[in-house]
Amino acid sequence: MPIKAYFINNVVLINDIEESRKVYFSGYFGKPINAEKVKEETDISSPLILNAFEALYLMEKGIIDLYYDDKKVESVEEAKKILNIIDRRERQYIIYRDLRNKNLKVRSGLKYGSDFVAYRLGPGLEHAPFIIHYHDIDEKFDPIELVRAGRLSHSVKKDFIISSLKDSNKTLYIIFKWFKP
Repeated sequence: MPIKAYFINNVVLINDIEESRKVYFSGYFGKPINAEKVKEETDISSPLILNAFEALYLMEKGIIDLYYDDKKVESVEEAKKILNIIDRRERQYIIYRDLRNKNLKVRSGLKYGSDFVAYRLGPGLEHAPFIIHYHDIDEKFDPIELVRAGRLSHSVKKDFIISSLKDSNKTLYIIFKWFKP
């Protein structure tokens, strides 16, 4: 039976603590309200907040039912509108979903000025090995931005990945790694 999640004040909330623990540890989804570093189930003693991509992904997988204004959201398309996953964000979501389907644990990359960071194992178990930036395939790319991103990723010991979509849903990834000759 899917877990109830509520869209309230621009966040998606799972109120039940046991269900919050289940969702978090099923793939490191969301952030508990009162916990900084989560290593074990007992570290979660408050509701879980999901971002829009996490909520949509979990809804698509049948793990959560999303509620808005006390009504169950019946379709993915309706959820996308409610969660504001439209235009560029919808394309970013396709990348997010693809990375999740490849068993990576995907979190916000805001701290690094990117769209996502991704873990093989999970936050708290390793440092994220990847910084991922989404870029529309037909959009110009400033080479200075590429150098900046590459230098940042190198300084924090992460691979920098540019992601894009071809033909509206085929994912493309270009990985940049620093090396010493």
